[in-house]
Amino acid sequence: MTSKRSMRRLPVAAAVCAALLISLPACAQPSAVAVSASEAPATVEKNATTGIARITLSQRAIDRLELQTDTVKAAPGGAGLLLPYTALLYDAQGKTWVYINAEPRVYERQAVTVTKVEAGAVMASAGPAVGTPVVTVAAAELFGAEFVTGK
Repeated sequence: MTSKRSMRRLPVAAAVCAALLISLPACAQPSAVAVSASEAPATVEKNATTGIARITLSQRAIDRLELQTDTVKAAPGGAGLLLPYTALLYDAQGKTWVYINAEPRVYERQAVTVTKVEAGAVMASAGPAVGTPVVTVAAAELFGAEFVTGK
C-alpha cells in the first residue's frame, strides 16, 4: 500500500528526472570553436597540372602529429636511393610515394620507384634527391589531408 506522503513526492521526483535527462545531452556535445584560417592545422593547395598538393601545416599540427623526417641517402655502391621503409606509402593503385619536406612546414608527395625492400629500408631507382628530408612519422596523416579535405 502506498502512503499519501510518497504519492506527493512522485511529481517532484519525476520533475528532477526530467531535468536530468534534458541536461545530459548538452553535456555530451562538444563546444563549437571557430577556427580562423591562420589557425587551421593544414592548408592544402592542389597543383592543377600534376594533381599533387602542397600541404602547409601549423606548428601545432606538426607537434600534435609528432611528425618526424629522415633524409634520403645514396644506396651502397651508388645503385640508386636508400629510404626508410616508414616513409613509404602505397596508393589505391599500388603506386609508391613519399612526402618530402620541401620547405619548413611544407610537404609534397613525390613518386618513388621501389626496386627492393629489406630490413626496414627501401632501395629505389627513382625518387627524391639524396639529402632530401622525407616524412617517416605521420605520412599517412598527410596523405589523408591531401585527399580528404572535406571539400
